[in-house]
Amino acid sequence: MTSKLATIAAVRFGLGPRPGELAKIGNDPRGWLKQQLRPVTMRIASADGATRLDEYYEARGKGADEVAKMLRGQTREQFRDEAAKRTLAAVTSETPFLERWVQFWSNHFTVSVQRPVVLGLVVPFEDEAIRPYALGKFRDMLLAVARHPAMLLYLDNAASVGPNSRAGIRRERGLNENFARELLELHTLGVNGGYTQNDVRELAKILTGWTIPPRAARMGPLLAAGGEKAAFRFVPNVHEPGDKQLLGATIRESGEREGLEALLFLSQHPATANFIATKLVRHFVADTPPQSSVLAVAKVFRDTDGDLAAVAQALIDLPAAWDPPLSKVKTPNELVISALRGIGATESPDVLRGAAGSLQQLGQFPFTAPSPAGWSDESSSWIGPEAALLRVEWGLAFGTRAARVTEPGVLLANTIAPLASKPTSFQIEHAPSAAEAIALLVASPEFQRR
Repeated sequence: MTSKLATIAAVRFGLGPRPGELAKIGNDPRGWLKQQLRPVTMRIASADGATRLDEYYEARGKGADEVAKMLRGQTREQFRDEAAKRTLAAVTSETPFLERWVQFWSNHFTVSVQRPVVLGLVVPFEDEAIRPYALGKFRDMLLAVARHPAMLLYLDNAASVGPNSRAGIRRERGLNENFARELLELHTLGVNGGYTQNDVRELAKILTGWTIPPRAARMGPLLAAGGEKAAFRFVPNVHEPGDKQLLGATIRESGEREGLEALLFLSQHPATANFIATKLVRHFVADTPPQSSVLAVAKVFRDTDGDLAAVAQALIDLPAAWDPPLSKVKTPNELVISALRGIGATESPDVLRGAAGSLQQLGQFPFTAPSPAGWSDESSSWIGPEAALLRVEWGLAFGTRAARVTEPGVLLANTIAPLASKPTSFQIEHAPSAAEAIALLVASPEFQRR
């Protein structure tokens, strides 16, 4: 008989079990999770960030109308196709914990097509700045993120000019603090991390000159992906001169090296360990993270210098992570992926269209987060009256489609049977049709939560 712990491993740490997965997990759920902590080479986007940047510059050279046409047409279609393929990769993954891990970090370092300029860059961003570093050091991921054209454009650092730099003295464009602010508040220290507005401004000065090169200059390695073109450039003419003060530390004037020093300093700051640990425990355990769990994960983060594979293992080893009942409401993304995994969906145009349509309907299409804070990880954000109605409507439609490829009893056994209450099992068993039974299953508290 499949254990409850196997189901918790598949649902809370994974993305919901595929047929046969609970049996594969068996009586070693922690071992099943830990064996997934190995780098997997995978690419979703059809082109790298530098190539996409070339396409954008080529259109821009033809005028604003051509840029608008590109973003409305080919680039938008390309983005939607790649976003759907990213969802399908999660549906078919044999390492669902690793896939959830990548999606967590992609949301932590959000870039969103709410800024259309990054439309062609968001999927390459995950391919190049997140996925290759997901099991490495946090500082390396932070650097890859900070140098990627998607982030530099999304948070405006590409256009930030030191007011006392040679370029700043000659022209009106000045310092942009957006990236520095989000780097402190959302990516490292957290809003209560002890920084001030002056630290935001000083970090913004440190990062002036971190930009994207003009098309003709992009030669050499793409820093985040090892491609043939570079998509990052440090421009001394726009870098703010002089020493800077960041959180009481002096960053000596040294050009590009100032940014490297600042990012390393932030990655090793105790507040960063606490902030990251809190977010991880909130994601994997409970909306109100147990303090003992946060302290345990933060300690591993500090002791290993931000080794993310070690941090992932620390999460697996948390006693609180294995406590039933499942308390967190699945996000729409998690709900759709887990439902498709449950019926054993495979790659097909119908599945791609269905997944994309479901995520659009439920309000969480990939890479469309409303702000740099990313998608909320708290249940209250996903269970309002309107959201609940949308889930019911989606469940009815899913039940109709799923009944063509599976039976309710089989789906129940493949997914939530070890955790299903007697009332839930009874309702599914006595539903008037297979489609309604499946709709009831995916609407059940046991399926809606993780």
